[in-house]
Amino acid sequence: MFLLLPFDSLIVNLLGISLTVLFTLLLVFIIVPAVFGVSFGIRKLYMKTLLKIFAWATLRMERGAKEKNHQLYKPYTNGIIAKDPTSLEEEIKEIRRSGSSKALDNTPEFELSDIFYFCRKGMETIMDDEVTKRFSAEELESWNLLSRTNYNFQYISLRLTVLWGLGVLIRYCFLLPLRVALAFTGISLLVVGTTMVGYLPNGRFKEFLSKHVHLMCYRICVRALTAIITYHDRKNRPRNGGICVANHTSPIDVIILASDGYYAMVGQVHGGLMGVIQRAMVKACPHVWFERSEVKDRHLVARRLTEHVQDKSKLPILIFPEGTCINNTSVMMFKKGSFEIGATVYPVAIKYDPQFGDAFWNSSKYGMVTYLLRMMTSWAIVCSVWYLPPMTRQAEEDAVQFANRVKSAIARQGGLVDLLWDGGLKREKVKATFKEEQQKLYSKMIVGTQEDRSRS
Repeated sequence: MFLLLPFDSLIVNLLGISLTVLFTLLLVFIIVPAVFGVSFGIRKLYMKTLLKIFAWATLRMERGAKEKNHQLYKPYTNGIIAKDPTSLEEEIKEIRRSGSSKALDNTPEFELSDIFYFCRKGMETIMDDEVTKRFSAEELESWNLLSRTNYNFQYISLRLTVLWGLGVLIRYCFLLPLRVALAFTGISLLVVGTTMVGYLPNGRFKEFLSKHVHLMCYRICVRALTAIITYHDRKNRPRNGGICVANHTSPIDVIILASDGYYAMVGQVHGGLMGVIQRAMVKACPHVWFERSEVKDRHLVARRLTEHVQDKSKLPILIFPEGTCINNTSVMMFKKGSFEIGATVYPVAIKYDPQFGDAFWNSSKYGMVTYLLRMMTSWAIVCSVWYLPPMTRQAEEDAVQFANRVKSAIARQGGLVDLLWDGGLKREKVKATFKEEQQKLYSKMIVGTQEDRSRS
């Protein structure tokens, strides 16, 4: 037993030295740069190296597939049905002309052949659905050595298999523990720092400390994801008394934006660890948290938000009007609530690069813990953020029109598809109003408007 003591002592010493070296590296290369908002360029060098490896791997797979006469890429298109931009009336006229000698202009009445139009439209919608495919991971054009992010590649050589296995070891045995340690450090500092700042009297000093504690902790959390973010047009960053609205892909959108700006968060009060973080944050900064019973009260929510933005000394509110996560290929309908307040809106477009890791959170498929594990075992999170010029509601606009104008600007800047559909369709059925709209169009064509009937 006593003969093992020197060996045990050696193990303990080596472990102590390893932990000291690791903590020193974290302090020098990650925590201190996060405090001062600087970067040594290590992540960008890491990204360039990965791009070269991905390009080489893709080239090897293409060459191997060509030698074996194997189809490497599956045909992929955004739409599988060619559609002409014609109206309901024009299409039904065409169907009636091809199947009957009657003319629609002479006999504005129901014909049995009209049902074929609605049957065809229904089949087209099922076959070429532009909504539900926005809630699945974006398909890649090249392999990034992550088996979960591309299903086009079916051929893998022995050399690439070994390279993929090496990547698994690096991601799970080195990057994952490092990122978990960084995330724990960032969250712990956020809770402790905001709690301590909360005891200070209100004033400029408290606001200064609160701002830098938030920025430091969010920057550490960004490094926990090896996030490489490019910010554009920082002169347009949101200002006090305004509302920052952005497209929504992932819960980490908050960290991406909060690591470059100081925002008041809006959300529902939670329990557990999230509740501890919320209670600590609100002590140092005027965030807007709602109880579960208050969230469904639209008038109460609108009043609380209005009171916040009317105080020009308070921070800009960060809101994601889509209300759910979309796979970063499109922007879906913005809820009108945040556009009814009358405050200046600061649009922000966020576009992720899926080559290094898929940031989209499919909440109907993955829980939060599983999602964070997938994020922390990806190669990196790479994205671009554009701050757009501030926008205000025009005199002739209602809240819905203003929301659509802001949404279009974000989609255009981020290179995203602008969709009118509600992201709530991810979990809910189509609203009856959408069906009624088509019924009204058909009824108007058959019966005519009130003016047409009065003439007759």
